[in-house]
Amino acid sequence: MRTIDINCDMGELPEAIADGTQEALLAHVTSASIACGGHAGDASTMRATIEQALRWRVAIGAHPSYPDRENFGRTEMSLPADAVAGAVFEQIVTLDAIAKECGAHIGHVKPHGALYNQAVHNAALAAAIARGVAGWRRDVTLIGMAGSEMLDVFREAGFRAAGEAFADRRYEPDGTLRSRKFEDSLIRDPASAARQALDIVERGAVTAMDGARLAINAETICIHGDTPGAAKIAAAVAAALRAAGVVLRPLSA
Repeated sequence: MRTIDINCDMGELPEAIADGTQEALLAHVTSASIACGGHAGDASTMRATIEQALRWRVAIGAHPSYPDRENFGRTEMSLPADAVAGAVFEQIVTLDAIAKECGAHIGHVKPHGALYNQAVHNAALAAAIARGVAGWRRDVTLIGMAGSEMLDVFREAGFRAAGEAFADRRYEPDGTLRSRKFEDSLIRDPASAARQALDIVERGAVTAMDGARLAINAETICIHGDTPGAAKIAAAVAAALRAAGVVLRPLSA
């Protein structure tokens, strides 16, 4: 039986919470990675997102980032390892306190933006992330780029690690994500995103920008909550996977 988790970055856009867009997304995903103050999110958005996820029986996780709200956590930074670990720890603890008040349990941690992308090739940074999480708990899954060394670092730190692939992002030939500075970095067409998700799950591969086929072994597929048309993309991805006989379930299951 083939299974896959569909995770979505959430709690980043207050307007998406207010206008129902986020709830529409939750109908088609199995895990929500919730912004916890570093790049976006506050106590109100965290609580609202957790409550919505509980209604939809979607697993929740923390989505810590560099402390950089001005740039939405998407600008590379060079911080001391202790500062990174401290920021990760503080963000998760903040979310965890609200989760406990809501009767919810945090099952995974997924770094955001530049922190995630830099850690793909920076073992010291990945170790700092793991140290920050370990200061809180170790019995959670750390999500990182499928096939990257950050997963090895997470495992060496004693965590379960899950490889992630992306339905709504394009890949460079070296397996990294195409920079958001390029207009074609995002896959906005729901059908195209669904085809990429199927390719990842059924064939363990993705087509890079130059047409090369990249092997990819993923346990979770991401759809970004701030991608234009994210709810339609999530619906198309979930429908295509289910039609192919793939069981959707959270990593924590």
